[in-house]
Amino acid sequence: MTVASSGPSHTPPPGDPGLAIELRGISKAFGPVQANKDIDLAVRRGTIHGIIGENGAGKSTLMSILYGFYKADRGTVLIGGRETEIPDSQAAIDAGIGMVFQHFKLVENFTVLENVVLGAEDGAMLKPSLAKARRLLTELAHEYELDVDPDAVIEDIGVGLQQRVEILKALYREADILILDEPTGVLTPAEADHLFRILKGLRDQGKTIILITHKLREIMEITDTVSVMRRGEMTATVKTAETSPEELAELMVGRKVLLRVDKAPARPKDVILEVRDLHVTDAQGVHRLKGVSFDIRAGEVLGIAGVAGNGQSELLEVLGGYEKATGRVRVKGHEIDLTGSASDAQTRRARGIAHVPEDRQREGLIMDYRAWENVAFGYQKDFGGTLMDHAAMKRDCAGKMERFDVRPPDPTLAAKSFSGGNQQKIVLAREIERNPDLLLIGQPTRGVDIGAIEFIHQQIVALRDQGKAILLVSVELDEIMALSDRIAVMFDGRIMGERLPSETDQGELGLLMAGMAGEAA
Repeated sequence: MTVASSGPSHTPPPGDPGLAIELRGISKAFGPVQANKDIDLAVRRGTIHGIIGENGAGKSTLMSILYGFYKADRGTVLIGGRETEIPDSQAAIDAGIGMVFQHFKLVENFTVLENVVLGAEDGAMLKPSLAKARRLLTELAHEYELDVDPDAVIEDIGVGLQQRVEILKALYREADILILDEPTGVLTPAEADHLFRILKGLRDQGKTIILITHKLREIMEITDTVSVMRRGEMTATVKTAETSPEELAELMVGRKVLLRVDKAPARPKDVILEVRDLHVTDAQGVHRLKGVSFDIRAGEVLGIAGVAGNGQSELLEVLGGYEKATGRVRVKGHEIDLTGSASDAQTRRARGIAHVPEDRQREGLIMDYRAWENVAFGYQKDFGGTLMDHAAMKRDCAGKMERFDVRPPDPTLAAKSFSGGNQQKIVLAREIERNPDLLLIGQPTRGVDIGAIEFIHQQIVALRDQGKAILLVSVELDEIMALSDRIAVMFDGRIMGERLPSETDQGELGLLMAGMAGEAA
């Protein structure tokens, strides 16, 4: 794909046939925002090539251009050494490119076989297409460890198997180049390890893999080469064996980053939160929490580990006042109403509970409202109640923005004008600076770049050291291991076990996350 530029016309030099992909001078702007700027990228055949960068670095835009979702303003795409036009995703598929998205593109009430064939039928008669797909799935499963029941319905299989279906879809369409966007975000450690074996098998069979991830450990473990993007530009491409996580983090952020959580041992005191026999049944009659019980003391972090969808969200919603439940919850010895009119979030705040929800955009912020308005939400009484002092609210917001390094530090900007990491800092500043006795925090660094992760972790540890109780829910096991003083693992609405970080590892936690309790874990 060549896009005309304002310079003199010329014929681009031929490409290297040893390269699966070569991008030359790719640029893309959205209005005044330059998402990609003169990017060059070379990916060799039969390798696993990682692409990393902060939020907004331009990774997804670049891959969207390669997969035909966006059209570059200028630049050239070469596939296998040949200049290639990619006006849409079908052209990308025809060029041998497949993409596995972070949020899977599957029809949940279709079978595996039907999902693989969908959009790639050989004709109006489905029976021959399904028979062909069944035969090829058997061959692919044997060759690449992609075993999955072709007759299983998607909604009845786990996310690890659903991801295999997405890979099978791409291979069925004869993809030689496979792009994966944050592929381990919803996997247990065991499922992630199996995925890595699959990707290495694909590489060894001559396939080319492009891996977009923010997890430096995964980059170091599985990639052959890694490219680093910052602010829309490609800053470096290095052989993975010749770099380190510390060097990659510095290339991403432009400064040295502390990759470990620096904290002293916890000094827990009185019990702040008591949860006993908590049950939640949703509107469809599904039992989401099944007798959950635990305590958290002042001055400690209890981490809740687990694959998303195993009751962690419902637990936060009950404790935060968004969901009704049965059971017993006490905060500093005071009973919390779980079913009546006093079970709302405002009552929770009065009891000293602050809540950083899992989804900052849907639950933590009103995106069209300004930063100063969002910082005051839930705490309007601090500014006069009915006749609120807007000037005081703006000053309060400005102070929080300065202390939490929100960029740009402008209280009058709408929440939607900030990056994901800075949106998260706004929510954290609002909740942490209210001096809560108990902080509920869900997915604190979801979609947040590595520099902001470092800052957020420091704030959580500082709050713990001030004697606050913290309930941390995260699907990131590295984060759970680094921040928690105790770890409880949830599976299917139950707590499968509790461990001390110093006495466990990700393998044991992964077994608990998969529902294997007792001696097996």
